[in-house]
Amino acid sequence: MFRSLLVVILCGLAAADISSELDRHWQLWKKMHKKVYSLQIEELGRRRVWEENLNMINVHNLETSLGLHTYELAMNHLGDLTTEEITGMLTGTVVPSDLERGPGSNSSRVNASLPTSLDWREKGLVTEVKMQGSCGSCWAFSAVGALEGQLKKSTGVLISLSPQNLVDCSIKYGNRGCNGGFMTNAFQYVIKNQGIDSDEAYPYIGKREQCKYDQQYRAANCSSYVLLQEGDEFGLKQALADIGPISVAIDASRSKFAFYRHGVYIDGRCTHKVNHGVLAVGYGRERGHDYWLVKNRLVSSVIQREFVFWFPCLVFHTCKCTLNCSWGENYGDDGYIKMARKQTQPMWHRTLCLLPHHVISRWSTFVSFM
Repeated sequence: MFRSLLVVILCGLAAADISSELDRHWQLWKKMHKKVYSLQIEELGRRRVWEENLNMINVHNLETSLGLHTYELAMNHLGDLTTEEITGMLTGTVVPSDLERGPGSNSSRVNASLPTSLDWREKGLVTEVKMQGSCGSCWAFSAVGALEGQLKKSTGVLISLSPQNLVDCSIKYGNRGCNGGFMTNAFQYVIKNQGIDSDEAYPYIGKREQCKYDQQYRAANCSSYVLLQEGDEFGLKQALADIGPISVAIDASRSKFAFYRHGVYIDGRCTHKVNHGVLAVGYGRERGHDYWLVKNRLVSSVIQREFVFWFPCLVFHTCKCTLNCSWGENYGDDGYIKMARKQTQPMWHRTLCLLPHHVISRWSTFVSFM
């Protein structure tokens, strides 16, 4: 009897210690990421989501230590958001239904003569990781990243181009500002507009406003682009080696994607529905796994959005909250992720890859890269 009571007491003390430690970590996490909740019930809901994400991260990393995964996760500023909220706020790639794809690749040529690894950051063709905010403008950042690489190749100068220019001005080409878009639409705008401004002249604000393009601040132009065959990994490798950084659309809706820290990201549950525009900047091999090196955004902005919380024994409550919401300064490996290639069911099966070419500066002569 006494022994049973002692066990109960010890278990209770252990649970109290765990709860106390979680409380301390929760307070520290809120302070680190400047999280403020206006209502107690709102904080209870966010705390519950945070604990579920923390548990998922801890279980995954334990399994990684046992050799069951090839990558690790880490808690970041997205910890109090559900997967659906993260995907809804921070993606935004909408694939047009009338895409025209390019020819397939020559796989024998790829295997025979291309380098075994590549990182265009080392060659100076990639600008710093940018701030996207809560605006669904990933497509715009992906597009300017590809253009920036070609501009560097043609002029020798690396210039940050303006995603805000695309967010504001490419609506009639099928993009919807912060509500989604696609890189082909962005390239079509640049071609028809005969230019895109620099980021310095047309800075990013994370929301759509009236178009303010000014030709005197045009930093680059593009005359055409090519769309690779769907899921063509050989073609993507060849394009990366021959051309430079490539605009890519991926499925970023998996729950673990948001908490990636390092390693080679492999997730066999990726769907065939792409929703996030990124920039492929290289490829390589790590611990026996081939990967693509992908640039994501470092994003941070304050937004207001409605959320619905469900609690046991309580009716649901709807409230407005203010969040620092983004992929985040601490996302992945300094804003990059290594995504697996050469998979039996590759995450890139429905990946869409775009190659802008004939990219020129207003100060340069015309140069073709195709």
